[in-house]
Amino acid sequence: MSDVLDHLHGNLGRIPDRRVYGRVAGVQGMLVEVEGLQGHLSIGDRCRLKARAGREVVCETIGFRDRRALLMPYQALEGVALGARADAVAAEPAVRPTEQWLGRVVNAFGEPIDGGAPLPTGDEAFPIRNPPPAAHARNRIGPKIDLGVRVLNSFTTCCRGQRMGVFAGSGVGKSILMAMMARFSEAQVIVIGLIGERGREVQEFIQDELGEDGLARSVVVVATSDESALMRREAAHMTLAVAEYFRDRGKDVLCLMDSVTRFAMAQREIGLSAGEPPATKGYTPTVFAELPRLLERAGPGAGPEAGSITGLFTVLVEGDDHNEPVSDAVRGILDGHIVLDRTIAHRNRYPAVNVLRSVSRTMPDCNTQAQNALVDRARQLLSSYDDMAELIRLGAYRKGSDPLVDEAIRFNQPLEDFIAQGKNERATLAEGYAALGDLLGMPYGEDGVQAAGGETAAG
Repeated sequence: MSDVLDHLHGNLGRIPDRRVYGRVAGVQGMLVEVEGLQGHLSIGDRCRLKARAGREVVCETIGFRDRRALLMPYQALEGVALGARADAVAAEPAVRPTEQWLGRVVNAFGEPIDGGAPLPTGDEAFPIRNPPPAAHARNRIGPKIDLGVRVLNSFTTCCRGQRMGVFAGSGVGKSILMAMMARFSEAQVIVIGLIGERGREVQEFIQDELGEDGLARSVVVVATSDESALMRREAAHMTLAVAEYFRDRGKDVLCLMDSVTRFAMAQREIGLSAGEPPATKGYTPTVFAELPRLLERAGPGAGPEAGSITGLFTVLVEGDDHNEPVSDAVRGILDGHIVLDRTIAHRNRYPAVNVLRSVSRTMPDCNTQAQNALVDRARQLLSSYDDMAELIRLGAYRKGSDPLVDEAIRFNQPLEDFIAQGKNERATLAEGYAALGDLLGMPYGEDGVQAAGGETAAG
């Protein structure tokens, strides 16, 4: 009984003791000017505008001009009139997740959008725009995590708490690769952020790609492309806030976000509306300030009881230019990158990972010496074939000219078959190294590979 009373007392404490409001003084495009709230609003605070028929429009404060607050709406502004009441929301935007959120689909406000029952709220509030843990207090990156995808496990091995980028153009297989990791990864909890996704593809991803088993241990945060820039940006921060809840309860969380590029585009819209000058390709300075604030939230937790957030963030490469501003900025923040190649996808080999252009910064330290030797050998063969591919296809290369190239030609198709994996096929870390060892004629042991001479390398 006392627990119930304490809970009710906590809820009563969240109710503000007064309301402060102003009036709408102007609207220009998606920018709303409100007067009368000087001293009561700061950057990031929310307001509720009263529209026709009792409708409320939630807005966020993005700047100030001439003693007026500049707001951007989360919803459409239809029905908002000049002089409409604007109620200031005093509380910091926060979310209160619980374990019951697993298996549910929510929007950028943490509200259910899957047609299910209302979501319970937890006792602890997690700020939606929470700062990353202090660098000196964070734990070290943990042991390897099995992502269930053979090419990633073998060539870009990922550790618990690592952050990786998946770089690709449109239609190269990012969503399917994400779904494979969500279903087959050994992480305890999956938090998926679909940022700026096409509306028709959300149900397809959840039902067909993720499936019941994947959804059962996942929380999916969705903001579709037709929603406002604020909703798209907030959904990205909501994804990390939910992941932080499970991390702080000692869980190893896999955070999958598709895509960081649409988050950056949303931030660009917000910055331009606030009057920021465009810097690079139309992106405003705040875009490059917000990217590390978002991405640094993933990683190891702080303290012995904390878990980790292993983050895989997709980057939509515009025009297949991997050096465009967002790609370049994200690549410098994360701990590695996985490149999906359109030419490989055209050959109908999926996942279309370009092994030679993909890097994990925790390798080779997380592998045994024998495992590194195996991966280095495979990369050497792939690189040798890639260097001579044009001559080989034209028939200009003569067999016997270079023993290494001869070997690369012999092993090229088996390696391509090894990298390829069906979307319903699971591959463990140990199985991947075992298959690669068999393919290259290098013996392996229980840890995934065996050192020369029959002695098993320590795992």
